[in-house]
Amino acid sequence: MQLFQSAQNPILFSDRDTAGVQLAQAVLQEMQTVTEPHRSIVYALPRGGLPVALPVARALRCPLDVLVAKKITRPSDPELAIGAVTADGHIIRTPTRLSIGPDEWQEVVERAQVKAQQQLAQFAQRPGLSAEGAIALLLDDGIATGMTIAVATKALREQNPREIWICAPVVPESMMDVLKEWCDRVIVLATPARFLSVSRFYQSFPQLSTEEALDYLNKSTQA
Repeated sequence: MQLFQSAQNPILFSDRDTAGVQLAQAVLQEMQTVTEPHRSIVYALPRGGLPVALPVARALRCPLDVLVAKKITRPSDPELAIGAVTADGHIIRTPTRLSIGPDEWQEVVERAQVKAQQQLAQFAQRPGLSAEGAIALLLDDGIATGMTIAVATKALREQNPREIWICAPVVPESMMDVLKEWCDRVIVLATPARFLSVSRFYQSFPQLSTEEALDYLNKSTQA
């Protein structure tokens, strides 16, 4: 169910699950333009990406996996992303004029990667699928700065997929051209000009526990 949006009420989605159902329909429509035989894999950025990704994987009747990435931040400003890293060590660094020496950079990268590895370990029963030759769909519940989705795309690209699709319910309008440079197709339901945060576009946006995220992943294997 899509809700009313205005300057005072920016709500677009009731929750992640309903956003995923809407996104699944858009993905299905786009998939109809792919005429050659192919296999697809949906990769979710945990934890919030899993409720959105499950309806997409079910609609496509394809596997659901996870790809873990974490923002790289400085201890003095943990809200400011200066890069991102995946659990397996793919790194990007945002262009920034903030000075950071090589030793501090290495320290913050290692700290973020440890967090990514710890989260990946929580999904030990994930399929662990290779994207080689497949249409790899990378999903999250929304994209704000794009740091984690960018490094996840970089990691997927090294697996030699047929195509990479970035899919999300909501993305800043200013991010769209950048996203198109990172992947083969972008599927987004809404592109607000005034963004601030992903959560403001959801009526319900609770933090998911690891157990809840794992439940979504396990449901993808059920009929």
